[in-house]
Amino acid sequence: MSLVNTPVRYGSLSIAMHWLMFFLLVAVYACMELHESFPKGSAMRVGLKNWHFTLGLTVFFLVWLRLALRLFQVTPAIQPRPAKWQDIAAKLVHIALYVFMIGMPIGGWLVLSGEAKPIPFYGIDLPALIAKNKDLAENVEDIHKTVGEIGYYLIAVHTLAALFHHYYQKDNTLKRMLPWG
Repeated sequence: MSLVNTPVRYGSLSIAMHWLMFFLLVAVYACMELHESFPKGSAMRVGLKNWHFTLGLTVFFLVWLRLALRLFQVTPAIQPRPAKWQDIAAKLVHIALYVFMIGMPIGGWLVLSGEAKPIPFYGIDLPALIAKNKDLAENVEDIHKTVGEIGYYLIAVHTLAALFHHYYQKDNTLKRMLPWG
């Protein structure tokens, strides 16, 4: 398998980045969902929240590489060609996913900054984006939570579309992105 994309298949770098981002997003969501299972102030709850922040920021930093790979490489063709409306829908969902992977970590960073809390990233604290502002932090946190819930549906739509293409339309949409070809 080629490192870079070809006209018929995604390259190993694009495939690795796609699945890495997927597993990072699963981990981000898992940390946030699981932290509620532990008492406030407990080491496990704090640890899961810190991992949520760290992994979210990891998504933010890696999404730029993923975006560059998408913009500067050929996109393998879907065979047979889907309907025009499916092409448009796919582009809109992909744009929404990139906005999500950029906007959500920025939102979380703003929340922590506005609350004057440390922004943990693999053992270092990143600088605050804004000065302490509790009201702004609360507003951004509400948006962050709402968009996070929308993210579940966005990821589900992306996944269901790939399965629809594979099992119903019997095209190569899913096969182009699977690591084992």
